[in-house]
Amino acid sequence: MTVAAPSANGASTISRPAAPHPAQRPPSALELMDSVGRADAESAANPESAAAPQALTAQSLGFSPEQLAALAAPLDRANVRQREQGSSRVSYLEGWQVIAEANRIFGFDGWQRQTIAVRCVAQAERLIGRDQKPGWGVTYTARVRITVIAGGLTPLVREGTGAGHGIDVDLGQAHESAIKEAETDAMKRALMTFGNPFGLALYDKAQRQVSSAAGQGDGAQRPPVSRPAANSRSYVAGTPAQAKAHAQTKASTPAPSAPFDPSHLALNAETIQHLHSSLRALPRPELESLTRAFRKRFQVPDEAVTIADRINQKCHHDWIEAFLVQHLPGTD
Repeated sequence: MTVAAPSANGASTISRPAAPHPAQRPPSALELMDSVGRADAESAANPESAAAPQALTAQSLGFSPEQLAALAAPLDRANVRQREQGSSRVSYLEGWQVIAEANRIFGFDGWQRQTIAVRCVAQAERLIGRDQKPGWGVTYTARVRITVIAGGLTPLVREGTGAGHGIDVDLGQAHESAIKEAETDAMKRALMTFGNPFGLALYDKAQRQVSSAAGQGDGAQRPPVSRPAANSRSYVAGTPAQAKAHAQTKASTPAPSAPFDPSHLALNAETIQHLHSSLRALPRPELESLTRAFRKRFQVPDEAVTIADRINQKCHHDWIEAFLVQHLPGTD
């Protein structure tokens, strides 16, 4: 893992420790739950000092529950675009969409983008368009560094490399187009490592983490994840358009070509925290049994360290409650 550490003169330097310390990365949701549990126990043992530990814990937890839920949520199909590439069609996210999602999830002041390398790797004369006009073809590569602030933790640093191609009768315009495309491509590849909202779901050919509901609106119009909707119920739609679609299903039957599946509605932060508390209270054998069953039911990959940050949809909430009722009678 690559992390940025401030040097004496205030500039950021890059270090690559052999074994990253847990405090140098955002905690998994399971670690977050353990931290909250320890804070609760300390508060109960010493009520007079309860306020201070809670403030310190909140500062050191990294991503908020709302941010974790947003990063783990499926990619909105409405944000996906397609283009011809050779004999096939490829899915992608536009650059502005990725920036809008970063602003929404991390905050306008919660992330930085830095172009650290740009190189022209090809330039040649070529014929352009149907008229076969003489022009230029230019290709650039770029490397972009993304730095994200997660609570009081050391900033997260991710890098990506991309390529851009410019074709124009004007050589300068060809260079400009190629540079811009290379930087945008590199930025998207760096942000993609943060999860589905930035296009990670598109690397799965089956696109199992891309929402199937059509016409759910533009991700840039969704409210910031740090501001949960007022008077929210046990689960809420992730976007205003999702909420509208949910209301419409109550009034009329959806068209067969675009069914609305309420089980894919995103859970709000309060419900996620309640589920985390329920899981944290389970005896270890029962927790391990639930974890194995959840991984199998929702096809959680083996490389995922914890399932806690995968609990973000109504179907997860309903499945966990059913499991607890079936295997632990009397469990709330």
